Amino acid sequence: MDPSEQKHFTVVDYVIFATLLAASMGIGLYHALSGGRQRTTQEFLMADRSMSCLPVSLSLIASFQSAVAIIGVPAEIYTHGTQYWFIGCAYILGLLIPAHVFIPVLYRLRLSSAYEYLELRFSKPVRICGTLTFIFQTVVYMGVCVYTPAFALNAVTGFELWGAVLATGLVCTLYTTMGGLKAVIWTDVFQTGVMFAGQLAVIVVGVHKTGGVSEVWRKVWEGNRISGLDLNPDPTERHTFWTLAVGGVFLMLSLYGVNQAQVQRYLSSRTEKEAVRSCYMVFPSLQLALALSCVMGLVMFARYCGEDHSDQLGTSSRDAMVIYFVMDMLQGLPGLPGLFVACLFSAALSTISSAFNSLATVTMEDLIKPHFPPMTESRATLLSKALAMSYGLLCLAMAYLTHLMDDSVLQVALKIFGMVGGPILGLFCLGMFFPWANATGALAGLGAGLALAFWVGIGSIVTRSSGPRPPPPNCGAILLSDNTTAAIQTALSNVTLSRPSGLKRFYSLSYMWYSAVNCFTVVLIGLIISFLTGPMKEEDVAPGTVYPVLGKLFCFLPEHVQKKLCCVSPLRQTLPAEERRPPQHKEMNGLAYQQEDAASQDETESFLPEARAPAVELETPV
Repeated sequence: MDPSEQKHFTVVDYVIFATLLAASMGIGLYHALSGGRQRTTQEFLMADRSMSCLPVSLSLIASFQSAVAIIGVPAEIYTHGTQYWFIGCAYILGLLIPAHVFIPVLYRLRLSSAYEYLELRFSKPVRICGTLTFIFQTVVYMGVCVYTPAFALNAVTGFELWGAVLATGLVCTLYTTMGGLKAVIWTDVFQTGVMFAGQLAVIVVGVHKTGGVSEVWRKVWEGNRISGLDLNPDPTERHTFWTLAVGGVFLMLSLYGVNQAQVQRYLSSRTEKEAVRSCYMVFPSLQLALALSCVMGLVMFARYCGEDHSDQLGTSSRDAMVIYFVMDMLQGLPGLPGLFVACLFSAALSTISSAFNSLATVTMEDLIKPHFPPMTESRATLLSKALAMSYGLLCLAMAYLTHLMDDSVLQVALKIFGMVGGPILGLFCLGMFFPWANATGALAGLGAGLALAFWVGIGSIVTRSSGPRPPPPNCGAILLSDNTTAAIQTALSNVTLSRPSGLKRFYSLSYMWYSAVNCFTVVLIGLIISFLTGPMKEEDVAPGTVYPVLGKLFCFLPEHVQKKLCCVSPLRQTLPAEERRPPQHKEMNGLAYQQEDAASQDETESFLPEARAPAVELETPV
């Protein structure tokens, strides 16, 4: 970018940005020196299962609302209009289903890693495969999260690119390693407030400088940026109501239902009731975050419609345009540019710290502890901290590879979640909803889901046409003559006729359907292979690992038919402490577990039908 066009920070901006990093470090240091001082894996990885619903819900928002969303969503709205806003419809089922299905099942098993469930339900190989798939997904996504704000900041302000990457990665690694999950959750709370404040400041100043709300509305309306309800059922259309509201449900389920970063927060809650409540509290906050990002994109359109700043920016990325808009709006207002950059890096820090902690947890619980059961608690905690730091350094390495991708950051992130998160969601659905699914079917289904995901994903990249970059959005209303209208209709008919067919059409599937297609592939292949290799018998299914959805759907069938279909699966509210605790934890103090279980039992709400038995049958003293 031309240095004369760059927007520069003032001293106040640097102070605000440095204060954000220092505050995050301070929270990590506080939790490293307070309480149990992170001396046990339960405190470091699970926050002693002592968190209330408010910090957990804010942390759930911060984990999802990354820098990718804060930059990517306004860029999407600026370029394509408000159609993406309809993804908010997916938030309803995307949070209700985890609250009433996934949280009750996973919380009552008292797990540390979500993938322990896969061993209880299927086998150890299924658990290891699920863990490795999650690690791959998260490591790749971390690179996008670290690189995105650093690249955008460099493109507009000339701020040293890799200096910003290192600052983000190292600060995040240090406070995550020092303070554990408690530090991660409480820094998320602080950073969520900074995120909302930064976006709100940009919107208020942007609307004022553009001429007021009425002027912004006039320009976005004349520029056709207010999208109607597009009910086109074509799955190759990038964004329609169906791709966003239906395909988005599966994307949300893969994030809020079975993703370790989110599940770990549910499991850190004091009680199941608190965990469910935190999931409910996420909904209005996510809608607010989506609305702020979309309104910011509309204000940016009203400000720049018809102008192309790619020459000044040195990049055609609409993502960099968002930062240019922010710095342009806030220039001359000391402190506000620094506030928004702090907002951007807050989003990055919250997502990355969640990833570090969850990666350390699954690696420790799923890959290390089962092979070293006699490991002392102090050594296990030290190793967990070393794992968190190692993943932090790996994240910096992944950031170097991210700049090779030329899609918008929003599309890249959602593709990653769809390609890898979809098969993991399918694996959990296969186990929870289909009692006859066996371990062989689960492994075959996961393999088929991942194979299809990478086939479609890589195929879409290879076959994507490298046509000219679309012109910048035009603000003015265009009055067309009859001849012009006829010419446009002819052009549109030619475009329709030249749509890709065959395999290329398959590769052009909207990335918003990736999660749904891959999830259904895992379930379908898993069920077929399970029936071919001998379906699982009801008595062989571990108690508490199946949610009786089939029993509710087929309640009209005779009881003996339901039994044959494994619809009547005996479920208890919680397993006895010794049964539900993974083998590697049995050496821990049994009395502490009994006390914890009793406290949880008092406030736990029952969602499963069979969970209403007398309390004496639900808990067996160890």
